[in-house]
Amino acid sequence: KELLEYVEDVLLNRCENATERMLEFAASLEPKCKPTAVRRKGVADSGAGAAKKAGDSWRDLPVEKRIAHSLVKGIDEFIVADTEEARACGKYVKPLHVIEGPLMDGMNVVGDLFGAGKMFLPQVIKSARVMKRAVGHLIPYIEEEKRLAGGDMTVESNAGVFVIATVKGDVHDIGKNIVAVVLGCNNFKVIDLGVMTPWDKILDTAVEVKADVIGLSGLITPSLDEMVTVAKKMEERGLRVPLLIGGATTSKMHTAVKIAPVFSGPVVHVLDASRSVPVVQALVDKNQKQRQEFVDEIAEQYSELREEFYAGLEDRKYLTLADAQTKALVVDWSDPINKPVRPAVLGTKVFMSFPIEDVLDYIDWNPFFQVWQLRGRYPNRGYPKIFNDPTVGPEAKKLFEEAQDMLRDFVQNKRVRLNGIVGFYPANSVGDDIEVYSDESRSEVIGKYYGLRQQAEKDGDEPYLCVSDFIAPKSSNIIDYVGAFACSAGHGLEEVVAGFKAAHDDYSYIMAEALADRLAEAFAEKLHELTRQQLWGYAPDEDLSVDDMLKVKYQGIRPAPGYPSQPDHTEKLTMWQMMDIEEQTGILLTESLAMMPAASVSGLYFGGKCSSYFAVGKITKEQVADYALRKKMDGVEAERWLATSLNYEP
Repeated sequence: KELLEYVEDVLLNRCENATERMLEFAASLEPKCKPTAVRRKGVADSGAGAAKKAGDSWRDLPVEKRIAHSLVKGIDEFIVADTEEARACGKYVKPLHVIEGPLMDGMNVVGDLFGAGKMFLPQVIKSARVMKRAVGHLIPYIEEEKRLAGGDMTVESNAGVFVIATVKGDVHDIGKNIVAVVLGCNNFKVIDLGVMTPWDKILDTAVEVKADVIGLSGLITPSLDEMVTVAKKMEERGLRVPLLIGGATTSKMHTAVKIAPVFSGPVVHVLDASRSVPVVQALVDKNQKQRQEFVDEIAEQYSELREEFYAGLEDRKYLTLADAQTKALVVDWSDPINKPVRPAVLGTKVFMSFPIEDVLDYIDWNPFFQVWQLRGRYPNRGYPKIFNDPTVGPEAKKLFEEAQDMLRDFVQNKRVRLNGIVGFYPANSVGDDIEVYSDESRSEVIGKYYGLRQQAEKDGDEPYLCVSDFIAPKSSNIIDYVGAFACSAGHGLEEVVAGFKAAHDDYSYIMAEALADRLAEAFAEKLHELTRQQLWGYAPDEDLSVDDMLKVKYQGIRPAPGYPSQPDHTEKLTMWQMMDIEEQTGILLTESLAMMPAASVSGLYFGGKCSSYFAVGKITKEQVADYALRKKMDGVEAERWLATSLNYEP
């Protein structure tokens, strides 16, 4: 009140020295006190009780304002009581009106703030958790009203119907789940079909629910081909519903080159969840002219990308396979530095229920923050610098602390289990392939890993690499070795996620999935360290920090089938058969050779100092034919599995 008097004196010019009196009063206040809670210098704060009262003052607002506050702030403590108060107050005739009124009004604020960059993804998903709990309270009343009305209920209003699915053979769904939640926050009715969804189920559901947009998600490269199949089937059925493409392995270029040409309806690639909202809103825009302008602009962009892609293929020169092989990496196997080290363990070693606490220090937190779309600006990029970022830092810190709470729960209550296996075998290279032997006599071949060699022309004398270059050739008569591993942090996760979903807690189940992924990668890092120092033991004196490991400063590599050094996922089949991985660990392969549980990692181990990570890049029809012949695989099948690596149209 005192401050108010001084302000009014100045504004109303009540006295000649009003300004001086205001300045004197300001000088007597604590510099850091707020205008709404002024405090004289040297006077203590009024205590925790006053702070609490001030913090809870929003509880005195009208119920609609309280609901909006809970939604924007992600507070679920009072939402059921407030929702019930709104339902029973007499202002809203039907329970559905509470959803369409104050609840959606609050979510519209959330959507606007998110779109303006004033709210971040973790906050939005917490808002969705509050919304779901409110709706969950109202559903029994809505169902009862529907029963009394004989099932005749007005369909609820929404911004549009969105059907989303992870495609057949793929089990990764974190990104899909985030998109579903974010669109739900923007008043879209989302039909989530889950993972490993066949094309016919996607299309049948879209027709049944009158979908306005279909969203496809996937992580592994075979999913790209499955997305093309879905688009083709939509075209065959005459289903012109806009198609949204997303997922870690997808790209705008692949969408433009492979998917858009086979489907005459709108096709749009989205990079992440935050960008899905304006895209979907544009695709369902009631203004037909604006909608068509957006669709035409995307189509024009993709046409230009296709021209760029095919021009690039024509410009790029490739060596014949024979020429590339003559320019392979030359390793002096007689040099002691390249002498293969005999593994301390030959055969397999299984790790079941590996202690979670032993891998926590190996977590790479950068992908975790990327999942939640929190990105610091230079110089605060990456963990832990992100905490210093003035924009996202506070939210990143809060997210990190909540992640630590969940990890403690995982450790104490053994919510998820870490299972893994490693295996080490005598091996030699034969051309571009690696023969694996039952023992060091090398008389029995128990498996063969097939390699692909770089063919795109390079400048200078740089070698054209293949993974077989890193293993001593059979003709050298030197016994070399190769390893393999598979590990998972996903056993038990399904039950954890189901519990959170039952509680309408999107935030916690997405957090659990994101942490399981991080634990799986951390487990792979730990197993690789154990391999280098003990199990294989080729680097027993290694002394690297986790940061150095994440920067790949160790000796050797662990390339994964389906990724740049060997882009063929079918190489996993050899690993699974050789080490009996499914039986030993419970890690399965889907028909597209994705691993289940989804929070799983696998790959080969190469221990030589000559080994390095590389990307095969594009390969010619000649090499594909040679590869298929060596693998005894049908040529068309080989092209399907290597689709993203072909320098030609099959």
